Amino acid sequence: MKSKKRIVLAYSGGLDTSIILKWLQENYNAEVICYTADIGQEINRKKIINNAKKFGVKKIIIKDLKNLFVKDYVFPMIRGNAIYEGVYLLGTSIARPLIAKDQMEISAKPTSYVRFSKL
Repeated sequence: MKSKKRIVLAYSGGLDTSIILKWLQENYNAEVICYTADIGQEINRKKIINNAKKFGVKKIIIKDLKNLFVKDYVFPMIRGNAIYEGVYLLGTSIARPLIAKDQMEISAKPTSYVRFSKL
């Protein structure tokens, strides 16, 4: 039997990601896992979990990547003098590769090996 497709959605719990969550559920026959990377920004875990649950999501991951983000992305960025338009250090954009990499690692694992946040 062929296993069900899996989508690991970068999910903030806000309007935009909740709309795309619903759209994915309606348009794909796939298991949707909501994923939030904590890289030091302010996040509302309760809101993320509650909003995902409203849409029937059973698998939610909120992963703490702060140390990895600073060590492997922020420090090298500073050492490389990665300044945008000659004015300010790169911010959110520097986190995107880390978030995407972690999402791909989660999507490649069998579900039994993925740790989910408590619902």
